[in-house]
Amino acid sequence: MSTRATAEWTQRPERGSLPVVRFMAWLSVAIGRGASRVLLRFIVLYFFVTGGPARRHSAEFLQRALGRRPSLMETYGLFFSFGSTIHDRVYFLRGRFDLFDIEVKGGDLFDGEGALLMGGHIGSFEVLRSCGRSIGHRRVVMTMYEMNARLSRDVLAAVNPEATTDILLLGRPQSMLELAARLEEGALVGMLADRTPGDEPVLRVPFLGREAPFPTGPMRIAAALRRRVIFMAGIYRGGNRYEIRFEPLADFSNLDAVNREARDSAVREAVTRYASRLEQRAREAPDNWFNFHDFWGEAA
Repeated sequence: MSTRATAEWTQRPERGSLPVVRFMAWLSVAIGRGASRVLLRFIVLYFFVTGGPARRHSAEFLQRALGRRPSLMETYGLFFSFGSTIHDRVYFLRGRFDLFDIEVKGGDLFDGEGALLMGGHIGSFEVLRSCGRSIGHRRVVMTMYEMNARLSRDVLAAVNPEATTDILLLGRPQSMLELAARLEEGALVGMLADRTPGDEPVLRVPFLGREAPFPTGPMRIAAALRRRVIFMAGIYRGGNRYEIRFEPLADFSNLDAVNREARDSAVREAVTRYASRLEQRAREAPDNWFNFHDFWGEAA
């Protein structure tokens, strides 16, 4: 394991603005999903044309995932999938799940206890909120680092102020206590485990043909809380179709908390399995990969 300097993706300013988000949220509700998706195509095209680095990194990823050079339309398709999931967030946050055809696979993995859901920047997290309706009406909470949560909270508040209560901030002294409390309440707590915001231990493991750095922090949290970990992905399948996938990943419930060597070994194995699951989903749905930065170059 090793550490690295502040990740490159944290240094880039977010594109877009809150007033635009508010306007699009209002317009999407006012004219409906079908009509607003027409406007969405032009918005996505603008970001595709003007987003040189993101376009280049997306094409590099697609070449690894597809095993060949992607066409311009395939790269644009990735951008459009991303735009679609952002657009659909408006309806998910307003509880309009009736507008979508959502298939859940692996819902039988859940019992009545809280669990940690480990995902990545692939597909949509917001669609995962709908799984709580089909899995015993469970609450779904998302963890974020404070540096990322500020904009996300503003965006959520612009669409549905109540949704901001489902964000749990990491990196604070009370974070672990709050996280443990949510799990004790039976909530499903989601983490995105494919990026690190800065100087944090990482494990370099094979990913699409080259070693990539994956943070060990999320799995260390799961080990400290001695919780079961389930891989999650909300894959956008085009149109109004989504597929929510849950797969068993790790179980730290019987981990010997005193034996540091055993704990570190269990964390390494879990991170490696996580990277393997993420690779499988990335190959299966390459247009759902929403890491618009040099994912492998950060390991150099």
